[in-house]
Amino acid sequence: MNAHDTWISFYTIVHKEVTRFLRIWSQTLLPPVINQSLYFIIFGGFIGSQVKNINGITYMAFIVPGLVMMSVITSSFTNVVSSFFGSKFQKNIEELMVSPTPNWVIIAGYAMGGVARGILVGAIVFLISALFTHPVVYNIWIVGLFVFLTAVVFSLGGLINGIFATKFDDVSIFPTFVLTPLTYFGGVFYSIKDLPPIWQTLTQFNPILYMVDGFRYGFFGFSDVDIRFSIVMLVVFTILLAGVAWYLLKKGIGLRS
Repeated sequence: MNAHDTWISFYTIVHKEVTRFLRIWSQTLLPPVINQSLYFIIFGGFIGSQVKNINGITYMAFIVPGLVMMSVITSSFTNVVSSFFGSKFQKNIEELMVSPTPNWVIIAGYAMGGVARGILVGAIVFLISALFTHPVVYNIWIVGLFVFLTAVVFSLGGLINGIFATKFDDVSIFPTFVLTPLTYFGGVFYSIKDLPPIWQTLTQFNPILYMVDGFRYGFFGFSDVDIRFSIVMLVVFTILLAGVAWYLLKKGIGLRS
């Protein structure tokens, strides 16, 4: 395929993904916004009023980056895993696999679809946060970098989950039993510096910590982990997951009967 054909293939996949989640916006965009709004009311409003300021920031303002990132993670992952498995279930993924479209274009197309949904949901949640607190942004470039890389990482993770999934239950197992616990223990609702030493150490093995913490740095200019290390971790995860997805597609693992 030449460059023009490659671009058309990539654009077609992304356009299909974006059109799909926008067409059913009441299922893809509305639920996470409602969920995060409840978090703002319950944790930020009711419980947050009893919690001391963190680094001079009110608790309500402190959890805004974490809740935005939580919505980005969940939406980007869910979008890709549900879409790719749906294509497998309906057998139309076979048409894409036998086409001359390179595997990396398929991966990039599905990933960008997940990124688009993740960032859109995150932006809506951020706007909703203005109803509860006055959001500030310390470094817009850091914010953009972390939200993009995080959406890419979990879009790739959703693609790998979709490749291995053999039934509809497999689509929800990882988000329920792995992704959700990691998110709650990833510093969304607290600073790890407030944890006992042993828990601080254990939390550093949670990859979501680096995403939430780096994202929070973009808002307030402080972080629990070196911002440079968090960026390196995200880049490593992106390369690793992209490599795994490419290998699985190349070998046809989870796609061939």
